[in-house]
Amino acid sequence: MIQTFFEQHYYLIGLISFLLGLILMPIVIRIAKAKGFVVRPNKRMSHEGEVPNIGGLNICISFILTYLLFNPTEPNHFFFIGLFSIMVIGFIDDVLVLRPMAKLFGETLAGIALIGFSNLRITHLHGLFGINEIGIIPSYLLSLFILLAIINAINLIDGVDGLASGLGIIYCLFFSIYFGLAGETTWSILGVCMIGVLTVFFIYNVFGRKDKIFMGDSGSLLLGYLMTAFVFHFCEINAYSAVPEALHMSAAPAVAICVLTVPIFDTIRVSITRIKKHRSPFEPDKNHIHHLLLRTGLNHFQTTCVLLTASLLFIGLGILGRNWNMWLLMLADFGLATALTLVLWRIINKKMATNAHD
Repeated sequence: MIQTFFEQHYYLIGLISFLLGLILMPIVIRIAKAKGFVVRPNKRMSHEGEVPNIGGLNICISFILTYLLFNPTEPNHFFFIGLFSIMVIGFIDDVLVLRPMAKLFGETLAGIALIGFSNLRITHLHGLFGINEIGIIPSYLLSLFILLAIINAINLIDGVDGLASGLGIIYCLFFSIYFGLAGETTWSILGVCMIGVLTVFFIYNVFGRKDKIFMGDSGSLLLGYLMTAFVFHFCEINAYSAVPEALHMSAAPAVAICVLTVPIFDTIRVSITRIKKHRSPFEPDKNHIHHLLLRTGLNHFQTTCVLLTASLLFIGLGILGRNWNMWLLMLADFGLATALTLVLWRIINKKMATNAHD
């Protein structure tokens, strides 16, 4: 009876997730400092002192425990095996710093759990290139590519305080509301559970002083994994009209791209820039969108607020164009992202010219 009540008022589950994360966070911080799981100041970071970098551990534990309290049967256990596995891969990378290919291999193993064993994958292209349903091998390969792309895009955008967690909250809120309205209670609860614990992390990450903590790869990879699962399910239920007609989105894949525009567009832009300079796309630099905003004089929190606002703008575009031609919506989305980036570069160049003149 209690479980039924919470399923009918599943937003309260987010409160429980928040409280559990709030209880566990000080424990995780103490363990991190005692074991040396911290990030020390360096030339690529602006923080002071040693900051714990295993926030993903609290996110993972609080998320899984809360969810299993209310819906222990769906999705199947392979979904959570993959979720836990990718958190472990991220944790190892935070502690030991894995080579890019080793990290990619670990992400692929987690992807196999999601795509191969949980059977959460893309099976329909919504008429893109004139293709609807696709065979099982193309489905596996395409789904794995999308998973790796989303996971690494969110991993790369995690560069200033509150950005990855703030984007995660917005994304989970979008999918939770949509799944809830569509009668997909299980999936809505998944999103609500993550919103609660991400809110705890956001508070500690942005406003913490002595108790500040970073998400680390353990958190960003886990978040990318969950977002991929949401995107797959979102596209599939729209492909097969498993939602009320008023909620159906014929351009669902393009809408999903709009939702994730900030990390996806930034990753594509940065990768192209690195390749043009004959550098590895995996080589870190300070050319990400948050770095550019910092160069305009904004601080971390202001940068995060700008990108969260931009993300809401792109989501609004996706909702507006949910039944447009997919190519048109993607063109509008990337066109808007390109235009905003050009405006940003103009502001940076103007600021540099002013400083040089002074």
